[in-house]
Amino acid sequence: MFAPDRLTLGIFLPLRSYQGDMSVLESQANLVSAIDRQGFAAIWVRDVPLFDPTFDDAGQVFAPFTYLAFLAARTQNVALATGSAVITLRHPIDLTKAAASIDQLSGGRLVMGIASGDRPIEFPAYGLQHAERAERFAHALADMRQLMRAELQSLHSPLGHFDGAELLPKPAFGSIPMMVTGASGQSLEWIAEHADGWLTYPGATHTPRGPQHLAEKIRALRDLIPGGAFRPHMTNEWIDLVDDPDHPRTPLQGGYVLRTGRKALMALLEAWQAAGVNHAALGIQFSQRPAAEVLEELANDVLPHFPSHHGPSPSPILW
Repeated sequence: MFAPDRLTLGIFLPLRSYQGDMSVLESQANLVSAIDRQGFAAIWVRDVPLFDPTFDDAGQVFAPFTYLAFLAARTQNVALATGSAVITLRHPIDLTKAAASIDQLSGGRLVMGIASGDRPIEFPAYGLQHAERAERFAHALADMRQLMRAELQSLHSPLGHFDGAELLPKPAFGSIPMMVTGASGQSLEWIAEHADGWLTYPGATHTPRGPQHLAEKIRALRDLIPGGAFRPHMTNEWIDLVDDPDHPRTPLQGGYVLRTGRKALMALLEAWQAAGVNHAALGIQFSQRPAAEVLEELANDVLPHFPSHHGPSPSPILW
């Protein structure tokens, strides 16, 4: 997914938006298998425990780790990414065990976008205070990192404690990349120190100012990273890719969706790459054309300009 000064492409799920009928998700796994064969860098799933009608967004409906485990068996190379797992709502032991299990079962392909949560209705459902999500986020990330270590441990945290135990399995390659989403209630200095990467909204995508502002944000974070180490930046956009390749970038639904032709989309991706973005996740659930048709155009005409990288070979173990 990631290399300095380069941008790769991923696809956000679902490929069609749930509107009360699960049939829109039929055969989606077959298209995910095609995404894998076509060479996209990642597929992304969201974490929405409860459907809040005031948000009018059910995510990809399935529980993210359950669905990623299913998709891991249908794919071979594509990275499996959460965008984003709400780590404030679950216990770190359960989160880490689920994540490490998927990482092992997929041969080391899991990338975790993590977030503090933005839907107030979910927190009291878990017996939690929405106002405490930033503190819980920081504790949960620290606990998850400790639980991944290959040793007997003592864990003492506001979220729980034990002595002389170990969590199994471990991640396939020692750790799972943990990408902080937005601020998640933390300072930029904290993100620079603790995150393996940063996932943010892109801002305006139909004017030059949007990528310029994004470049300023990325530069501000990277100036704070200890030792100047490379930490990737990711962003995303929901697009309605029309069949006219010359159609200009036009914001819809208050800027939530971008209607665009292929050429204008490529210009946006080039501007993001110049801004320092290393991975762009595209959501096509609002596209008017069939999902397979949109994916084919992206794979044939856009992906060759933003190719995926050759990473470490997935673990050869066949579970």
